[in-house]
Amino acid sequence: MKKANIIYLLPEMKGASGGAKVIYNHSLILNNLDKNISSKIVHLKKKFSYKLELSLAKKVKFFSKNHSGWDGNRMKISKNFKPNKDWYKNQILNSHNLNFDKKKDFIIVPEIWAHFATDLKFAEKGIRYAIFVQGFYHMNSTNNFVNLKKSYEDAKLIITTSKYSVSYLKNMFPSLKKKIFKVNLSVDSNKFKIKKKKLNLITYMPRKLPEHSNLLLFYLKDLLPKNWKILPLINVSEKKIIKSLSISKIFLSFSNFEGLGIPPIEAALSGNKVIGYVGGGGSEYWKKPIFIKVENGEIEDFAKKIIKSINSYKNSWIEDSKKNRLQLSNFYSKKSERETLALLSNKILKFFN
Repeated sequence: MKKANIIYLLPEMKGASGGAKVIYNHSLILNNLDKNISSKIVHLKKKFSYKLELSLAKKVKFFSKNHSGWDGNRMKISKNFKPNKDWYKNQILNSHNLNFDKKKDFIIVPEIWAHFATDLKFAEKGIRYAIFVQGFYHMNSTNNFVNLKKSYEDAKLIITTSKYSVSYLKNMFPSLKKKIFKVNLSVDSNKFKIKKKKLNLITYMPRKLPEHSNLLLFYLKDLLPKNWKILPLINVSEKKIIKSLSISKIFLSFSNFEGLGIPPIEAALSGNKVIGYVGGGGSEYWKKPIFIKVENGEIEDFAKKIIKSINSYKNSWIEDSKKNRLQLSNFYSKKSERETLALLSNKILKFFN
């Protein structure tokens, strides 16, 4: 059997990115899955002249252009980039080579750069590749739809992570249905513990929709019981997030345009009742009694459901919802993630036989 080298393309990043964490994790699993499979990450950044041009375009009309997405031909290897160990501690194998070998390299391009496959002429060069769509909402990587569609048509696979995104892709590109492959994500349930004594605490992450969370907090100012507190989780370490979720009773979801929002799952596994926005892909797991849905922007309904949950909260709720958390944990387990990646690696190997 021939071997395959699976190479993920990623930008260099200043801070933690949920999508990047998923790719790092998948690359790590693939490296330990099959002796015929190896996996590396190629981090790219803009060439200096290109970065300067884009910067000037923001300031001077003469340089400005209609949005067309980054130009794949004007990117270069980010040789010194390494993920911050505060948010990713495992050793990732990086590659510093853009001269791909069509005999063994299989490239996985994130949806934010889907058009790079056409820019870099992968299909013309005989380079096999897939596009990894973690969220439909990030697919509009260029206004050149001809190039974008060609990139999807020439891809060997279109990989995605939720039933929600699968539905979007099948309806958007009906002729490409057979190329779509869903991989599972995992949440490490061992990380997220439940403290025996939960506090009257509500946690939330305001990063995605700060205007919404600010309005909600304003609405609740005179309604929230005096013995309850609301804690924003922003610019804090993973350790602090885990600790805060373990002691809070309610988590507020402000998911927005998510392929599959992970924080609400983490909060649920930490023994929180989750109230708020589904965010798209969250519809896969948004089920009572743990998850309570609020339509995006319905601040009054959001507040009412919080107050109702506070007033009806029982100390037995953690035990009563134990079965539901177990189902959630099993669905997003490392085992299920590994199984789908094994199927993916088998599909990729077949392209080289």
